[in-house]
Amino acid sequence: MFEPDVETLPWRDQIRLDDALYRKQIAYLMARSRFYQSKLSEAGFEAAESVGGLDAIANLPLTEKSEIRASCSDAEPMGTHVAVPIDRIVRIYSTSGTTGTPSYIPLTAQDLDNWVTTSARSYSASGIRQGEAIVSTYNAGPFAAGAALGAFDRMGMCHIPVGTGNTERLMTAIRLLRPSAAVMTPSYAAHLGEWAADRGFDLKSSSVRRLLVAGEPGGGEPKLRARLEEAWGAKVTEAMGIGDIGVSLWGECEEQCGMHLGARGLVHAELIDPETELPIALADGVKGELVLTHLRHQAAPMLRFRTRDHVEMWTSTCRCGRTAPRARCIGRTDDLLIVRGVNVFPSAIRDVVNEFAPAVSGAILITPVAAGARQEPHLPVSVELARDSEGIPALADKIQKRIRDVLVVSTRIEIVPWGTLQRSEYKSKLVQHQAG
Repeated sequence: MFEPDVETLPWRDQIRLDDALYRKQIAYLMARSRFYQSKLSEAGFEAAESVGGLDAIANLPLTEKSEIRASCSDAEPMGTHVAVPIDRIVRIYSTSGTTGTPSYIPLTAQDLDNWVTTSARSYSASGIRQGEAIVSTYNAGPFAAGAALGAFDRMGMCHIPVGTGNTERLMTAIRLLRPSAAVMTPSYAAHLGEWAADRGFDLKSSSVRRLLVAGEPGGGEPKLRARLEEAWGAKVTEAMGIGDIGVSLWGECEEQCGMHLGARGLVHAELIDPETELPIALADGVKGELVLTHLRHQAAPMLRFRTRDHVEMWTSTCRCGRTAPRARCIGRTDDLLIVRGVNVFPSAIRDVVNEFAPAVSGAILITPVAAGARQEPHLPVSVELARDSEGIPALADKIQKRIRDVLVVSTRIEIVPWGTLQRSEYKSKLVQHQAG
């Protein structure tokens, strides 16, 4: 463990400490954040004392990403929720800006240090340790994921940064420098398995024994995880974060039974029903949308931020000794499809399709006819055959029936040849709407 005293603290003691931090954070927001001054006032909270503690947090309004974007302007490009003067900011990350102007994420020196600490706790849970070499494929440029890379320095590892889109360079580094661990998205890990097979590169016999995946749902899908472990000959664990709150907030230990909250003492986690927005009490096996609140953040603190990540959680103490809640990401609530009243995540369809390996490659593409989440049967799904596989005439029917049995969703399966569906060196796109 990176910080055993912190990571094994009884959770009831952690909540008591977090409550005091939360009350201070609320007072900070009320004093310094124009965004939250207005938002809380409109909700009927005129003073920090009226907000109460963590046991009353569900009384406060949720924060939507769209609200933060709406508070930004040319005069205030980072938004009115920023709570420090510019001379306190030491780092400004940004999103990719695929939907318009990038969102900017400012950090003070303390914020940045907390991010690195959180990432070090999360990644160390996987079993990597001081003195080992790790190769990374995340870009450390403008994007928040780059902050996670500082965790490897903090842990005393030999860090070999390669970045995105450098497959030849990555494989050369693995062959010559012999790192024991690699960190990447699950999509890229799957792509590299195929890349290695195409070129006769014996990936399973490489030095990599731990594969740390993050950046998108998938690392926790049993069938995809099994495929990755088979291709790499390595144990797969996953991590998860969100740029507005922190990178690598959650990290999975060697027990592989969910990601521990590495940001304990820095971030408070809740679950809500994504439709009613009502709170869901944390317990083993509960599912809902993850909502996060900063406890010790300075530059742009978030209060009850809707992550849009749909997760399953566990609260019992893990066999590794860590006491923080654990989470497994099921999918993004904004990726959810509703077929005749049945909710289905694209990753769930992929997991069922992967049951048909080795006949299929595992690559799928869902092409809904209607815009938006609501769809009519039968949901079109392209399923790619494995290399050198011709499939069988009844394969589409079998996959269609299995999806119906497991997910209660009617689909129209189209079997496509190997190599038809696009691969990614970062994140896979599982859904592409036909309309619009």
